[in-house]
Amino acid sequence: MNGGRRLRAALAGLLTLLVLAGCGYGSERVDTGARVAPKGPKLSVDEVRVGYFPNLTHATALVGVREGFLQKELGGTKLATATFNAGPATVEALTSGSVDLAWMGPSPAINSYTKSGGKSLRIVAGAASRGVRLVVNPDRIRTVADVKGKRIASPQLGNTQDVALLNWISRQGWQVDAASGRGDVSVVRTDNRLAPSAYRSGSIDGAWVPEPTASLLVAEGAKVLLDEADLWPDGQFVITHLVVSQRFLTEHRDVVEAVVRGSVRTNAWINSRPGPAKASANAALRHLTGKELPQKIIDAAWPSLTFTDDPLAGTLGAQAEHAVRAGLMRRPDLTGIYDLHALNTLRAAAGRPAADDAGLGVSRGVAPR
Repeated sequence: MNGGRRLRAALAGLLTLLVLAGCGYGSERVDTGARVAPKGPKLSVDEVRVGYFPNLTHATALVGVREGFLQKELGGTKLATATFNAGPATVEALTSGSVDLAWMGPSPAINSYTKSGGKSLRIVAGAASRGVRLVVNPDRIRTVADVKGKRIASPQLGNTQDVALLNWISRQGWQVDAASGRGDVSVVRTDNRLAPSAYRSGSIDGAWVPEPTASLLVAEGAKVLLDEADLWPDGQFVITHLVVSQRFLTEHRDVVEAVVRGSVRTNAWINSRPGPAKASANAALRHLTGKELPQKIIDAAWPSLTFTDDPLAGTLGAQAEHAVRAGLMRRPDLTGIYDLHALNTLRAAAGRPAADDAGLGVSRGVAPR
């Protein structure tokens, strides 16, 4: 009887894990196919755990892990990784201590920092900018005015692209209830992995999505109606940055500095060798998901992305304001969300100007809360 109960409990637990994974909110520790093993003196921990998404906006992590740039900087400290399909799951892992650092978008970072009263995380470096487009069915939508009354997908309620879409809709003078997505435009929250099939079935008329989902939809016959970069000064806005839990930063700053060095080195390599970088990112995707992107998709998506260690802090405040206007949050206090000491030390050593924290960082003398 006891054995039967244990078996039933184990099966129930397995079913729960499968359901969570199917919903896209789970994570798993993965063999990343990294080419460099731990070697040399250890830093202040035996192992550091980092999280990221298996998509092109997280190519800094994909390439940095696979090519060994992160592990080389960590020396004898082992690099362990976890992949996620949604920002909330990444934040939960960071908060619980399941991961120590993570690449994530601005909206999850803002939400976590605000809800914790400024105690959850710090942004320590940039990673990527741009790479988000509004793509639509050209048979149903030919102009911006045609979007009214249509069904437009975003990846998830309150995620970075959802906020951008709601803000854009508001600027057209249209009304949408942020929570339900109902209004002059129907905002349909759709996992990026499901967006191509939703488009094929006709259940959505378009989508405001990051790469490579935008290019995958274009391959299905969609057309680009709007590149989000066109809405920003200089065409740049943060899409992915590197964050760390405040506890880990306080206790293991040497490890954080090593990961930042690895991230900076990775972006420099990506920008200097785009061909090998695309191949490396695609190989990492194949290893993590079992499927690589068609070459025509990655070739179409890659030029729309900018890989930069500058966190573009000035755009973070604007994105927070967009969420406020959409009714997704109250006006947040983001003072102290940045700690760019390690990043700017590297930039100074390379003769580069300091990355600006837009007055929102401990680097400006703000005491940690």
